[in-house]
Amino acid sequence: MKKLAVARLWYEGNSFSPVPTGLPVFEAREFFEGTAAKDFYRGTKTEIGAVVDFAERTRDWNVEFLLCAAAPPGGPMTQDAFAEIRDTILDGLGRDQWDAVYLSLHGATVTETDPTPEFDLLRQVRHVIGRTPLAVSFDLHANLGQAMIDLVDIAVGYKTYPHIDMAEVGARAVALAVETVEGRIRPVCALAKVPAILTSFNMRTTDGPMQELAELAAEWRRRDGILDASVFGGFAYGDSPFAGASALVTADGERALAEDAAQELAQAIAARRDRFTVSLPSAAEGIAQALKARGHGPASVVDPADNPLSGGIGDTPTLFRALLDAKPKVPTVFGFFFDPALVARAHREGEGAVLDAKLGGRITDAFGAPVAVKAQVLKLTDGKFRNLGPMEHNLPVDLGKTALLEVKGIQVIVTERCQTPNDPGYFALHGIDLDKVSLLCVKAKNHFRAGFTPLTRAIIDVDCPGPAASNLRHYRFQHAPKSLYPLNQ
Repeated sequence: MKKLAVARLWYEGNSFSPVPTGLPVFEAREFFEGTAAKDFYRGTKTEIGAVVDFAERTRDWNVEFLLCAAAPPGGPMTQDAFAEIRDTILDGLGRDQWDAVYLSLHGATVTETDPTPEFDLLRQVRHVIGRTPLAVSFDLHANLGQAMIDLVDIAVGYKTYPHIDMAEVGARAVALAVETVEGRIRPVCALAKVPAILTSFNMRTTDGPMQELAELAAEWRRRDGILDASVFGGFAYGDSPFAGASALVTADGERALAEDAAQELAQAIAARRDRFTVSLPSAAEGIAQALKARGHGPASVVDPADNPLSGGIGDTPTLFRALLDAKPKVPTVFGFFFDPALVARAHREGEGAVLDAKLGGRITDAFGAPVAVKAQVLKLTDGKFRNLGPMEHNLPVDLGKTALLEVKGIQVIVTERCQTPNDPGYFALHGIDLDKVSLLCVKAKNHFRAGFTPLTRAIIDVDCPGPAASNLRHYRFQHAPKSLYPLNQ
């Protein structure tokens, strides 16, 4: 039997978030190897879930699951956390000789001291495995550099945003690795960068400029000789010398074909650059629009500037303050605030207790001062559920302990861990029937739409202060090339 080694480091780092991410955050979400990894990912719509399916179907390959680590996006990884994960993966690779290696990466990881740690990981992986075929998958928001792509044989990217094709991408990467080992293909990769940092507010592949780009990439994938073609929006808040959008193509033996396809796709991204810039209503305006929206299900007001999946901190108070000022006379839910100490107080006092508390502004008041409230504890949970929606379907989620509070008639979810309410299971955990909610305010972004577009009558993004705001001129980039739009304006 041939041998495939599989490992994962999936993390998107916001260089401007004030909260670093240490190893315990990974250990609380995904930190598995061997049989434990197979058991965790089996049946999930994720890259490693697809590999588990491959391992259990094939009779020709023995699949070894090395460390698979992932955490929700947040602030820069601590260097110690990255070193621990990197070294564990390298030690695993060094224990045997492999016919192929597959790495599930994000592409926008940063640490407190290194703006390109995935390049470091790939360089050291290549040193350990020599000329063994190396397949890598990347998130659609990867910040990719030529130095990274020079180290891999096969590169595949997500095609959808919200990311509902993780399993398909993982399966494709493994399939191409198998075909390479069997001598059926000779993959070559080409990367073309776009001189622009794009925010992802208008980057959904269901409509707008990214839908058009996704269709162009799909046309290339249908051409003879093209093994994969992906467009990458990049991660605007990852301050890296590899920052910016890009196109990546893997072709069968024809480097010129791969380069032509990548260049054409990069030019198409550049031509649509300005369409990724959006103007959003204020929190108060968005709430007013939501209350007027007609149809079935809740109207959702979304604060993307504090979206944890963009590196938000679950702590900015602007949307909540505007909600209190609006005094909605309809069933209303706010998700969420990240406040472990308040959750612990609620669990000590118990359901029914009334607490004097402050919501938001706990980590920093740079995005607004805390809001003093009197809150009643409605429900307490252990924070555990499985995703019900299409993104990372069936993946276990652990929010830590949580508390559902009531503040002036508004139900407010407070959590021990900072994770986005992107799945209907998040609300079901708290006994919230969305059919009976009229106004739903969340700290989220485009991924929220995957599970909630069918359930809501409107989804309205609003402009609030936060670590992932739409105006990039608020941030001081140190590593990104100053020639990139909008840094050059």
